[in-house]
Parts: sequence; structure tokens; C-alpha cells
Amino acid sequence: MTPTLRTERLLLEPYIPEDEEGFVALFQDTRVSQWMGDGPACEAADRALFRRIFTKVYAQDLFDVWAVRRNGLLVGHAEIKPTDAVAGHEIVYALAPTVWGSGLGTELAEAIVAYGFDNLGLTKVHATVAAPNEASLTLLDRIGFEHVRDIKEDDGSTTRVLVRRPTAIGKAPLARQGRTNRCL
Repeated sequence: MTPTLRTERLLLEPYIPEDEEGFVALFQDTRVSQWMGDGPACEAADRALFRRIFTKVYAQDLFDVWAVRRNGLLVGHAEIKPTDAVAGHEIVYALAPTVWGSGLGTELAEAIVAYGFDNLGLTKVHATVAAPNEASLTLLDRIGFEHVRDIKEDDGSTTRVLVRRPTAIGKAPLARQGRTNRCL
């Protein structure tokens, strides 16, 4: 079961059914969805994705998926999941454009990474990022991710594969209160 995590300014907790409209709004914003999975999807697909979080991911305890809240408002999405693309676990995160530039992306990514190391016992955590997504690449570089390789996608685009290993510095403090993608 997905746990609740806290950072200085964020609360990461399992989604509840009432989050559907906020989830759909986040993924329907093309500034966000252009970087997620296969890119923007129709509203019906995003609603189906939200339902699969409950009927598949949470029901089968497949991996951890969080609603990201600040001051009680849904401002993002986060997950850490095993994936064949990196033969390990990768982090996935998205924030609403209204909170971009506030440092919350760094706080969120650090929290998910720390959870992977501290709670899942991982020895490395991956991220896969579209090569043109300079904001995420810069953020991940700043918190200690290193570029390992590129994947050439079928559409000709490039995805960067990054990895981070545990370090003594740079860990985000977390408070665990219980246990719990764009591509489900």
C-alpha cells in the first residue's frame, strides 16, 4: 500500500476518488503531458488512467503512486516503479505549471528518490527524460543524477536515461505514515 510522505512543503499521499478532476486537469495541460509517457492523451484516456490507479496499481500493490498536495491542493503526481526500460526502478513526477519555478520539483524528486533508497532498499534509482526537457534534465543533474545512455524512440526522438545512487548528502527528510503513472 502506498505510504503517505511529507516534505517541508508537500504532502504525497495515495489518490482518492475525489482527485479525478484535478488529475485529469493536470494531464490535460499539454505543458505537463508533453513530457509524460507517450505525450498528451484525450480526456477519456486520462480518466481511464486515473481509474487504473485504483483498479490495478493500488488493488494489486504494483508500485507506489501519489497525489502531490501543497496546502491541501492537488498540485502534482508522483510515482516510483519498476520498468524494463532501465532494468530497475524509475521515478516519475509532474507538477502543475502554477507551481513551477518554486523549487517544489526538486523537493518532490528528492522525496521520491529518498523513499526508493530508504524504504524500498534500492541501490540505484533511474529517471527517463525526453532530451528536449531541459528543465527536468537540469533539476535531476542538480540532485545528483548522471546520464548513462540514450534511447532512440520509434518516432526518432531521444530519451535520456539517468541514474542516481545513494549518497550521504542531499537526502530529503521524509515522514512515513502508512505503505502504497502516467504509464500503467
